[in-house]
Amino acid sequence: MNNLELEGTLMKILPAQRGTSARGEWVKQEFLVEYQDGRFPVTAVFSVWGQDKVDELASFSVGDLVSVAFKVSSREYAGKYYTDLRAWKIGRANAGSGAEVPARPEQTAYQQSAPAGFRSAPAPVADDYSSPADSDDLPF
Repeated sequence: MNNLELEGTLMKILPAQRGTSARGEWVKQEFLVEYQDGRFPVTAVFSVWGQDKVDELASFSVGDLVSVAFKVSSREYAGKYYTDLRAWKIGRANAGSGAEVPARPEQTAYQQSAPAGFRSAPAPVADDYSSPADSDDLPF
């Protein structure tokens, strides 16, 4: 499979994860990039492996326009399949490259095209949802 590449806005950098395997110590860090797929924004979670790539990711800030080169890999564990988007190169995106990116990262394509004076609520994100263990405030 050919390597894939996309440009978008760096939305979030998750904490690094570390561990030890049969091959030694490892470090992995995940980050979210929002890109335009037609009229709608799409978020993808990428991962980088190795201290050098984690250090490279640290040179970017949330809101930066980035270009991510990655490979898709899947693995099976206990009868379930897991897919990983492994970034092998992260760079600054060229603002004049013609790639469609949101005017403002916090504004979705739907909100950008809404009629004048119409304001809709932003789309929910994972942090907006709480687990039942987090709250005793039941609706009934």
